[in-house]
Amino acid sequence: MDREEMLKTLSELDFIAVDLGLFLNTHPDNSEAIIAYNQVIAAADAVRMRYEEAYGPLCSFRSYAANTQDWQWKDNPWPWQQAANFSLAGKECR
Repeated sequence: MDREEMLKTLSELDFIAVDLGLFLNTHPDNSEAIIAYNQVIAAADAVRMRYEEAYGPLCSFRSYAANTQDWQWKDNPWPWQQAANFSLAGKECR
C-alpha cells in the first residue's frame, strides 16, 4: 500500500470509528456494534503505525512518535495543502 492508499484507508477507518461511536452513544448495549468498533479501532491503529513507520508521524502528540530525533510531523504536508489530500474525482462510492 502506498502513501496515498494508506491515508485514504486511514480516513475511511477513522470515519467508520466516529460513526460507530455515535451509534454506540445511543445503543450502548449493542454487542455487535461494540465488536465492530473495536475491530475498526485496531485496524486504524495498525494502518496508522505502518504509515508512521514509513513516512513519519501524522501528528505531534503520538506517544510512539516520541522517540524521533526531529519533529518530523512538521515536514509532512499540512491539511490545507493539496499533497495532503487525495482526490475522489471519478471514483465510485462503495
